[in-house]
Amino acid sequence: MLDLVLQMMAIPGKSGQERQIAEFIVSRLRDSGVPDAAIQFDTAHKKSHIGGEVGNLIVKLPGTVRGPRRLLMAHMDTVPLCVGSQPYLDGEFIRSRDPKTALGGDNRAGSAVVLSTWLRIAKDGLPHPPLTLFWPVQEEVGLVGARYVTASKLGKPQLCFNWDGGLPNMAVIGATGDDHLAIKIHGLASHAGAHPEHGINAAVIAGLAIAELQAEGWHGLVVKGKQTGTSNIGVVSGGDATNVVMDTLTLHAEARSHNPKFRARIVEAYRKAFVKAAKSVRNAAGQCGSVDFEPRHKYESFRLSETEPVVQAALGAIRAVGMEPLTRISNGGLDANWMFAHGLTTVTLGCGQAGIHTVKEKLSVTQFEQACKVALLLATGQA
Repeated sequence: MLDLVLQMMAIPGKSGQERQIAEFIVSRLRDSGVPDAAIQFDTAHKKSHIGGEVGNLIVKLPGTVRGPRRLLMAHMDTVPLCVGSQPYLDGEFIRSRDPKTALGGDNRAGSAVVLSTWLRIAKDGLPHPPLTLFWPVQEEVGLVGARYVTASKLGKPQLCFNWDGGLPNMAVIGATGDDHLAIKIHGLASHAGAHPEHGINAAVIAGLAIAELQAEGWHGLVVKGKQTGTSNIGVVSGGDATNVVMDTLTLHAEARSHNPKFRARIVEAYRKAFVKAAKSVRNAAGQCGSVDFEPRHKYESFRLSETEPVVQAALGAIRAVGMEPLTRISNGGLDANWMFAHGLTTVTLGCGQAGIHTVKEKLSVTQFEQACKVALLLATGQA
């Protein structure tokens, strides 16, 4: 297991460039005896806003014992900071030897859990129900692979388990929803020294809108009565020179909430603030600016009951390997969000990653091995 995860973390494969890691996984599957007919890729990358080299990798296997089909999944891609990772074993942890790169445990550790589970089953001839192994692409850029998966290729699994970041005894049974906001402000350019009064400064419009959102409690942590959510303006770009009144400014923001209706209120508050600010900033001729406001739905929230069979199976497997199971609801998005939207209830489990998306990322060997044990119990139907 350790050799496998070390090899997989060393393979570059940021979002949209997963071909090399996909070929590695396929090679190991074939070596284990999986026929080519069971291995397929869909065309999710062709629907992605960034394109991509390859679609989702899906392996559908018959069972050797009767039982509902089970699906094991983990996304293949990493963030760009992981390219060049040099993983090495440092006592209890795996780290990247290159201090300028992240490790790639998110989510090569999860991918290795799924692959090593099948390799163990194949090597030891372990009995198992029908299985689907699923490695989505482009999770890090908006859950793209899970969103656009050809669901009919998954074989109608009844119990689905996803491995991503976190502790191996933590079952994530719900997650927030997210809308992306693309905001483009149109002002009017003029010479900032000779005739600034002829211009309409897009930065001023943005500043007024952001100030109102902050003052009214619609930016950052958003709490209105019993409803909560978050919003953030993460990208701002515009302007070419200090002697020109800025005529265009582009912002990218997000709004999150577990309540879709409340998330829509956050989005509407943003729209109103920017439209109001654009109308309020006028030049000497009385002209005002304008705003292009384009929200884009990224993923919807979901929540599973602890009584769901898939949740009970996950908690039972965690107990069986000697850990105390915990559940939580995530304020981040997961591939499970889109799996739920496709009608596939999915529990997300961790495999020991910490400090993900940073150069201090590490993978706990003990927790990774515990995750593999949990996955084997779930894949073989023992939990």
